[in-house]
Amino acid sequence: MTAARPGDERDSAVVTRCPYGGAVDAPPTAYAEYAEMDALLALQRPRTTAATEPGFIIMSQVMELLFKLLHTEFTAARDRLADDDVDAALWVLRRAARVQQTALSSWDFFSAMTPGEFAEFREVLGTASGFQSASYRRLEFLLGNKDPRMVGPHRDASSHEAVVRQLREPSLYDAVLALLRRRGLPVADAVLTRPCAAPYEPHDSVERAWREVYDQGAGHGSLFLLGEALTDAADSFARWRYTHLTVVQRVLGGKPGTGGTDGVSWLERIAGHRFFPELWSVRSLL
Repeated sequence: MTAARPGDERDSAVVTRCPYGGAVDAPPTAYAEYAEMDALLALQRPRTTAATEPGFIIMSQVMELLFKLLHTEFTAARDRLADDDVDAALWVLRRAARVQQTALSSWDFFSAMTPGEFAEFREVLGTASGFQSASYRRLEFLLGNKDPRMVGPHRDASSHEAVVRQLREPSLYDAVLALLRRRGLPVADAVLTRPCAAPYEPHDSVERAWREVYDQGAGHGSLFLLGEALTDAADSFARWRYTHLTVVQRVLGGKPGTGGTDGVSWLERIAGHRFFPELWSVRSLL
């Protein structure tokens, strides 16, 4: 084998010369092996020669990875709250806020794509649509936007069981409301005993509980900080949805979305949704 010389620009960890004049792939570096980089970088397979298709695939994959990370962080926050460790939950939500900022900025690439550039490869997407993202659906369910009908798009997918399981698990907001009750705040029994899979409906008792938290301020210091951290999370998600809407309007106009979805009209409906609704309505009472 030829030894690498100082200043040789070839990466001797990647290509090794064998005695018979050929080249063989060397074992991956520790970095690539630890993070499965070789597998990750092999997952981009454009189906056309369109210049923007590789970026579309990569940024779609980035978004999925961010959804997965957010799911991990918000699950950790939920579990810390269930253990009455509000300080630990707040620290996790601090990390999650940074991830949400990254997810929001990820739309910048898509917004730079012209309608003509997207049209060059849109046909090969077939019935594929972001609407079918199990990671996104699990994140919505985890944060409390439960709707059993939304399991439908995943019925024949390998992710179906995970989506159903998330629907049936307590949400982050369920853990928050149980914590408020344990801290002596007036959250009604009906709120805490509703089926986990049922859509969440705002309740007057929850609004009163949050009003007490905000009115007393220092008296409920950690709960006040929790309310603001949750509002930040909901605000960031609303911005993410709205940016999604404007990107689709810019690239597709009023045409149907990929996979036959309603496109802009569906995004306009979902853009108005707010997680943790009483944290928004209580502000009119303060």
